[in-house]
Amino acid sequence: MKKFVRAAVFSAIIISCKTTQQSAAISEEVIQPAVITQPVKHDTDDPAIWINKKDPSKSLIVGTDKDKDGALFVFDLEGRIIPELTVSGLQRPNNVDIAYGLKINGRPTDIAVTTERLTHKLRIFSLPDMKAVDGGGIPVFEGEAGEGFRDLMGIALYTAPDGKIYAIVGRKTGPAEGYLWQYLLEDDGRGVVKADLVRKFGKYSGKKEIESIAVDNENGFIYYSDEQVGVRKYHADPAKGNEELNLFAQTGFASDHEGISIYKTGPKTGYILVSNQGANKFHIFRREGNRQELLKVVKVAAQESDGSDMVSIPLNDKFRHGMFVVMSTDRTFHYYRWEDIAGKDLKINK
Repeated sequence: MKKFVRAAVFSAIIISCKTTQQSAAISEEVIQPAVITQPVKHDTDDPAIWINKKDPSKSLIVGTDKDKDGALFVFDLEGRIIPELTVSGLQRPNNVDIAYGLKINGRPTDIAVTTERLTHKLRIFSLPDMKAVDGGGIPVFEGEAGEGFRDLMGIALYTAPDGKIYAIVGRKTGPAEGYLWQYLLEDDGRGVVKADLVRKFGKYSGKKEIESIAVDNENGFIYYSDEQVGVRKYHADPAKGNEELNLFAQTGFASDHEGISIYKTGPKTGYILVSNQGANKFHIFRREGNRQELLKVVKVAAQESDGSDMVSIPLNDKFRHGMFVVMSTDRTFHYYRWEDIAGKDLKINK
């Protein structure tokens, strides 16, 4: 199903925010998606966008189907499932992320990495062919004890300035300190990806869980949702230490803090979108600066959105200023045009 909508006109309301005294635009008008994907078999959870750098119109969306008989589904920009690229037989894949140019067999290779919760493994596939390059999976959180301490959930990939690629991994539950583990991904010399643990970091409130993780490669930050508390910010470079840099998005959320996505208006400027899952809304914060200022709140048609992803470049005639992809509890993913989210309040890349 396709729906084409004009950019909504949003009314500005002054609200009080814990981290800023600035005003934020708020709208109760429901923004409609430009595309709704075909449904998956069980339960959508998290999408990731792969940009085809030779032809952006042939970019792909990889989405998890979260079940013990789960899968990674691959969609085109019209929301159609591409059956020959779908990876089935995964045991509750939760979240997925994408990185570009990991050296495998000496060749730069784009990869999609998903967390396989029931096996406690990372599963890694090359793009765009979706072939396994992980030797059957990489065990993580080894040596941890306790129910849920190894049940993988969140994943985000960080590409450092030197080209090294790291996986930041979360789980169902964990300790109050060192909840997230960061792994360096490399070829093991046989054309198979290995993961070496480089640090444990990150505070955890203990209220619910940590699932959504996002990385700002250019600014070098990691953001993650400590559900029912807020969004925590850390350095992505392990050498810069484990100090928490900010805790924001602490007010105005109906229940869980979920998906985090970044729209880039420049190398280090733009917006951070955080899902207010229980209200079907996204809270939009300023990307730059040390304190993330709330700028806008939008309501979307997607129901109880968990995972999300975003690109800030033109892909085709329908998505000329970027695309925002979110999951919905009806087993689909919704594709939104950035100009419909931005309205008259936020910048749009021309």
